[in-house]
Amino acid sequence: MAETLSQNTDSRDTGRNKVGNRPSITPLRRMAPYLGRYKGLVAGAVVALVLAAATTLTLPIAVRRMMDHGFSTANSHFINNYFGMLLVLAAILAFASAARYYFVITLGERVVADLRRDVFSHVTTLSPLFFDRTLSGEIVSRLAADTTQIKSAVGATASTALRNLILGFGAIAMMVVTSPKLSGLVIAAIPLVVLPLIAFGRSVRRRSRAAQDMLAHATAYAGEQISAVRTLQAFTNEGLVTKRFSDAVDHAFQAARASILARSFLTAFAIFMVFSSVVAVLWFGSRDVLNGTMSAGTLGQFLLYAVFAAGALGALSEVWGELAQAAGATERLSELLDEKPAITVPANPVAMPEPARGALTFDHVGFSYPARPDAPSLHDISFAAKPGETIAIVGPSGAGKSTIFSLILRYYDPQSGSITIDGVDLRTADPLDVRSRIAVVPQDVAIFAASIRDNIGFGRPGAGMAEIEAAAKAALAHDFILALDKGYHAEVGERGVTLSGGQRQRIAIARAILRDAPILLLDEATSALDAESEMLVQKALEHLMQGRTTLVVAHRLATVLKADRILVLDQGRIVEEGTHAGLVAQGGIYARLAKLQFQAGADAFKGVAE
Repeated sequence: MAETLSQNTDSRDTGRNKVGNRPSITPLRRMAPYLGRYKGLVAGAVVALVLAAATTLTLPIAVRRMMDHGFSTANSHFINNYFGMLLVLAAILAFASAARYYFVITLGERVVADLRRDVFSHVTTLSPLFFDRTLSGEIVSRLAADTTQIKSAVGATASTALRNLILGFGAIAMMVVTSPKLSGLVIAAIPLVVLPLIAFGRSVRRRSRAAQDMLAHATAYAGEQISAVRTLQAFTNEGLVTKRFSDAVDHAFQAARASILARSFLTAFAIFMVFSSVVAVLWFGSRDVLNGTMSAGTLGQFLLYAVFAAGALGALSEVWGELAQAAGATERLSELLDEKPAITVPANPVAMPEPARGALTFDHVGFSYPARPDAPSLHDISFAAKPGETIAIVGPSGAGKSTIFSLILRYYDPQSGSITIDGVDLRTADPLDVRSRIAVVPQDVAIFAASIRDNIGFGRPGAGMAEIEAAAKAALAHDFILALDKGYHAEVGERGVTLSGGQRQRIAIARAILRDAPILLLDEATSALDAESEMLVQKALEHLMQGRTTLVVAHRLATVLKADRILVLDQGRIVEEGTHAGLVAQGGIYARLAKLQFQAGADAFKGVAE
């Protein structure tokens, strides 16, 4: 499992932007447009931060005044006033801190909500080529874990960093005003602290990225196994997948621990260097007090500013590590946002003609999948489907039947030739317009964890209940739906687990009927059903096919017999074309397939067809 995960990581790294190899927090710049949408929240957060820092920086002045002038009986009224002012400063600091928390946390939540929406919206527009090489579980991990990391950075971490920067530079400025001599010693020590922070921060970011990648792979594996839990249990592989997931989690832990170790060393080094410099400055300052060149109050004021500056720099070491983690998460999400769809809308798309007729033409089409460019799936495919015509496509496994459907849906573009619908080349049209004229009933039906009404309504969002019920009746699904406890409002579970295979297929047919598209693609819609379910589904399909241009990938004799034409594919080529009787008489590939796949059940299927 570890080797598999490593290979997955390597394969993804090869296509990663070079920014991923540049150790910095610059990927966080990608968040600037999101922050720009909420200028009010950003302004409120900045004002609150500045107010809190300025209030904090006034405290050492009050301490110096009390130490130098307040500790005597004659000045008791003076010191009372100063303590009163300290209470006022405490109130201001409390208000500013509360305002800062509200603004920055709200900003973090808002930005991450927008980011999740944009990433998900963009992912839904990507071509199947992207999903061919990317695990869905890894995408979900980026949407969940990585955005949570960014939320922390945009909210609490970023505000803490900004607060410490303001406080640190403000304290340094006040140190210079209080004692230029001692300030020179402190400023000279700053490079000894900051430069290692930057160097170690790069290491933290690299390790954080590795930890996030390993966790994403583990999450993807878990999602895959959970979605197939019935198969997992049927083959009694609980122990096997648990061990593999455990190994993946352990590797993610090891990567996370390496990141934590780097951050721990970074924090320890920063704190030691910062406070060592404070101790050295205090030693020099104490000598000036003894020599009478500096008052005790001035030294106390300088010491407090030095502590503020040291604390701010020390906190920045931890904040830098968190920002490095967020930078890694931002980079991973940026990879998704930067991914370009292989199928795009032309600059000036050709409008599909109205009304839609459903004429479909393949003209010398050749195609190879991008993952296998040297293994063509289709060779010089040419055929035309007239409006309302039913064409069956048969052939051995791997002949290219499903590839034809993928090209019609414009999941991919052919390398040669052209495909037209109603005379418009698909490459010149908007893919959404093309797909809006197509309805699909696949062999492996996608049923969502929602109500039956929502699943049927997926075919045409916004359809009314009456239209959904009419589609269900046409698909012969209405009766079994009403028999459920909540009827159309019954929840069907993930992937429709509470429904039988025939019921799922009829839901898919109802969805296609509701879509009311002129072109219908049926991908072996009855191949996995028992005889009774197939009979019901076949009747529903006959209703659906009426008046539509239909392409059927089929092994069932009943469907093939009703087709106007049959195309026989073999190794990506159309090798035979004709009717059932004519092809059987030729004694070619179709005749052999019919004998092997259909003859045993021919009588039964003839009865169904009649």
